[in-house]
Amino acid sequence: MSFTLAHLSDPHLAPLPPVRMGDLMNKRLTGYINWLRKRRFVHDPHVLERLMADLKAQGPNHIAVTGDIANLALAGEFTRGRDWLEKLGPPQDVSFVPGNHDIYVKEGESFSLHHWGRYMGGDDGRTGFPYVRRRGPLAIIGLSSGLPTAPFMATGKIGARQLAALGPLLEVQKMEGFFRVVLVHHPPVSQARPHRRLLDADLLRQALARHGAELLLHGHDHLAMLNRIDGPEGSPIPAVGVPSASAAPGRGAEAAAYNLYRIDGRANRWTCEMISRGISSNGNIVEVKRMTLDHLLDLSSPEPGRL
Repeated sequence: MSFTLAHLSDPHLAPLPPVRMGDLMNKRLTGYINWLRKRRFVHDPHVLERLMADLKAQGPNHIAVTGDIANLALAGEFTRGRDWLEKLGPPQDVSFVPGNHDIYVKEGESFSLHHWGRYMGGDDGRTGFPYVRRRGPLAIIGLSSGLPTAPFMATGKIGARQLAALGPLLEVQKMEGFFRVVLVHHPPVSQARPHRRLLDADLLRQALARHGAELLLHGHDHLAMLNRIDGPEGSPIPAVGVPSASAAPGRGAEAAAYNLYRIDGRANRWTCEMISRGISSNGNIVEVKRMTLDHLLDLSSPEPGRL
């Protein structure tokens, strides 16, 4: 039987909870100004609610969320984020990795682990990264690229410890015949300016080139993206990004959307169909695109790409 994985990212829950002046004595100040000037007009809670309702109606077996529930990493955003995750599904049915806005300031890491830890743990019961969750034919491997940065910076970094652990995890899941899906917030290939990129993207691509994976899912750039990463012996790995799940039509880089992946088969003989569903200009959720994994690989290129 086929297994359906849903992927959404960057919900940026709106509106912001009450903000006190004491909350803004750090990087949050510039982020708050940016929120007031621009981002609050992009991220629409009604759009997100419609997208979530459509996603749940599709009946996926599992849901992957690749970061940025929060905006400024305010304490109130983490309790609200926990409620949102619980509405999306129980921890065994939803996998989460944090983004740069979730770890916007130093305390964001402890806040996220405290409130969202059950969604960021592996089957071994431990919370942390990288984690492995086996669901049906899938081995879902979660990486964290979120870290606190200086004002006006949105870079990410996986770090040496996670990268050292990633290779053996990928090898074990391959030997046991799983379809390996890597989750990370920042894309391994991006057209974004340097202040928004994954700092150790080259090291992540090297690890994937040595050990392989069947699919990598990310967010961060708020775009429908498709890139090919070299796997072992040059076999390509599709890296697919999605727009913000709350982006109102005509206001963000792209209108809100999510992807479904219908996976079937067995090791070395997998089939995978991707269905993109997003909000139209009239507010309805519609199918935007449908293609097979083979087409994903044929249409991609080594350069940053858009779907």
